[in-house]
Amino acid sequence: MKRFLACLLLLAAVGCARGPSIDHSYRAKSQDSRVQFLILHFTGEPWESSLKILTQDNVSSHYLVRDNPVRIYQLVPEDRRAYHAGESSWKGQTLLNAASIGIEIQNLGDTKGPSGIVYHEYPKAQIDAVIELVKWIVARHEIRPDRILGHSDIAPQRKVDPGPTFPWKRLADEGIIPWPDASEVAAKRVRYDAALPDITWFQTKLAAHGFATPQTGQLDAATQRILSVFQMKYRPARYDGVPDGETAAILEVLTTPTAKTP
Repeated sequence: MKRFLACLLLLAAVGCARGPSIDHSYRAKSQDSRVQFLILHFTGEPWESSLKILTQDNVSSHYLVRDNPVRIYQLVPEDRRAYHAGESSWKGQTLLNAASIGIEIQNLGDTKGPSGIVYHEYPKAQIDAVIELVKWIVARHEIRPDRILGHSDIAPQRKVDPGPTFPWKRLADEGIIPWPDASEVAAKRVRYDAALPDITWFQTKLAAHGFATPQTGQLDAATQRILSVFQMKYRPARYDGVPDGETAAILEVLTTPTAKTP
């Protein structure tokens, strides 16, 4: 008798777990995906430690793209939150783990060499896989091009990934992200090379672009760091964080309505 009652209780519990009967006949017009951002990272570690960290530690990402052999692993379902962004911000939106998909790209990242920090290249086949993955995710969630970002965009004081060797321009050429028109940049650079704007101008433009930028009017360490990661992405030949005419021209083009988007 006790066993019979236990079975009845178990069946009742299972029935409750199924939830109430839901009618799915209607759909609201006003809705979109909970996924609003796509964030790209490098692991900064060899394969074995990259996999261990992202599966056994208190950090995670939805996808991990191996370099050799090139393979895409899903570590977290897209409908669940992964812990890849940390303290983060873009255009005033914070805590981006809750609204983003994270892609970790296995790459040694920045390592210290005899002449300073060295950033490792990404194999073409790996980038091909990343681009295919990005397009697939973006198409399903309708993520805006200006919300496909690097970890350094959303956390510039802490992170530099995916670094200056990541081919952001190729993503632009593939129609994935916005990119400043080269002819417009060249035209505006003439003016800015002749008369460089002050730091207040740079801080205002960096904030308009999306960074959480201090508005101090001074070239403080935080502003220089943001300038550096901005240059890594759009002008990777030099990313010293020093304001110059080319950086000003790129910022001007990116923060005006005439900036080209896919």
